[in-house]
Amino acid sequence: MHDLSDIAHWLESHQTHHESSVNETLPDPTFITGGESVVSFSTNNYLALANHPRLVAAAKSGLDRYGVGNCESRLLGGDLEVYRELERRLGALKHKSDAVLFVTGYMTNIGVLSSLVKAGTLARLHGYRAKKRHKYAYYSDEYNHISIREGIQMSGAERHNYRHCDMNHLESLLKAADGTTPIIVSDGVFSMEGTIAPLPDLVALAEKFGAILYIDDAHATGILGEHGGGTSEHFNCYSPNIMQMGTLSKALGSIGGFVAVDREIADVIRLTSSAYGFTCPPPPDQAAALIAALDLLVEEPERRQRLWDNQRYFIEKMQPLGYQIISTATPIVPVLIGDAEQCRLHARELRKEGVHVDAVQFPAAPLGQARLRFMMNAGHTHAQIDHVVSVMGRLAGRI
Repeated sequence: MHDLSDIAHWLESHQTHHESSVNETLPDPTFITGGESVVSFSTNNYLALANHPRLVAAAKSGLDRYGVGNCESRLLGGDLEVYRELERRLGALKHKSDAVLFVTGYMTNIGVLSSLVKAGTLARLHGYRAKKRHKYAYYSDEYNHISIREGIQMSGAERHNYRHCDMNHLESLLKAADGTTPIIVSDGVFSMEGTIAPLPDLVALAEKFGAILYIDDAHATGILGEHGGGTSEHFNCYSPNIMQMGTLSKALGSIGGFVAVDREIADVIRLTSSAYGFTCPPPPDQAAALIAALDLLVEEPERRQRLWDNQRYFIEKMQPLGYQIISTATPIVPVLIGDAEQCRLHARELRKEGVHVDAVQFPAAPLGQARLRFMMNAGHTHAQIDHVVSVMGRLAGRI
C-alpha cells in the first residue's frame, strides 16, 4: 500500500482528519447549515459585501457580457478592459500607479515572491544586460502567512526569519547581510494574532538598508485606514520601496489577489511571474463585482464604521470575563485558551449555541497557545455579540 493510503488510514483511526459541515448558504455573517441558522464569527467577509445587491448585479452583468470564465492567459489573448480598470482602481487605493491581478491571494504571494529574485535572469534571456548582478535575500516575520513562506522557499533565495514584529532582531539580521539586496516581507495584519505590523519602522529599515519591502495586506485592505486603503493609510506611511499585496476574497467579498506597485515594476511582474503568465485570471464577472465593491468602499463608509463599532463592543463585553485577549488592534480578536483540546471544546459548545468560531491550534498557532479566533463583521448585531459573550461567560472556568 502506498504512503497516501497509509496516511489516510492512520488519520481515520486517530480521528485527526478535518471534519467540516457542508453549508447551505455562505455567511453574511449568518448562514444556514443542516437546516439551522448559525452566526459566524470566523468569516473573512468583514464588510458583508459578498451578497450586496450591487455586487450581485455587477457580476450578473459581467456574466451576460463575458460568460462564466476566461479560458486564456492574459498574456496570450485573454486580457480585458475590465481587468485593466480593476488594476487601475486597486493601484489608486494603495497610492500606486498600477497593480497586477492574480487568480487568488495565495497565488499572488507564491507568484511574486518566487519570481521577484529571478527577474534579472529571466530578462537576460530577452537580451537585458544588468549593470550589476544582484544577490537577493528574504527577511520574513516568523508569523507570516504560509503562502509567503512557500513563495520564498520556491524562489531558492537565501532566507532569514525575524521574531514577530521585532525590529531590533530584523535590524541585526540586516546588518549581518553580506553583499545581498534585502527583501523584507511582512503581513500588514497578522491573521492568527490580530496584530498590525509596525510599518513606519519597516519602511525606515528598508530605506536604511536599501531593501524592497513587501507587505501582505490581505486582512487590512478595505479595513484599515480612513478609506480602507490598508496598512499604509492606517499609518499614513507611503514609500516607493513598498510593494503592497492584497486579497479580494475578504473585505471586498469576491475572489482574486493583487500586488500594487509602480507601473514599470508591474510590467516586470507580468513578464516574469509564471503564476500570472501561465494561468487564467479570475472570471471577468468577478472583476466587475470587485469594481462595484471598490465603489461601495467610498459610498458606504458606514459599513467600515459598523465593523469597528462591533469590534469595540465585543472587546468591552469580553474583558470582564477574565479571558486573555491576544490583540485588540483589528477586527481579528483572538481569545487565548492555551490547551488545544480545551479550545476545541469551547468551539463545540459555541456551535451547540448557534455560533461558529474557529479553534486555531498548532501549527497555525504556537504549541500551547491555542485560541478562539473571533473575527468581527459589519453585519453582526449587538444581540448576536451579547449572545456569544453570554456563552463565553458560562464556559469561563467550567470547561
